[in-house]
Amino acid sequence: MPRPGSHKYDIERARTRKRLENEGVATDREAGRLANEQLEQDEHNRPRKVGERADGPKGER
Repeated sequence: MPRPGSHKYDIERARTRKRLENEGVATDREAGRLANEQLEQDEHNRPRKVGERADGPKGER
């Protein structure tokens, strides 16, 4: 899933923000904040937990 600051996250945030603006739910400033909140609450967009492979081949030392 996209992490905050990644390109995919930015694209999804822009789409969510545009949808909120078009629906009339929020103004321009509020839409950005609401889009961030929605993406952070979404279970599918939460960053994955770091696994044991993240340590690399020398992580066992």
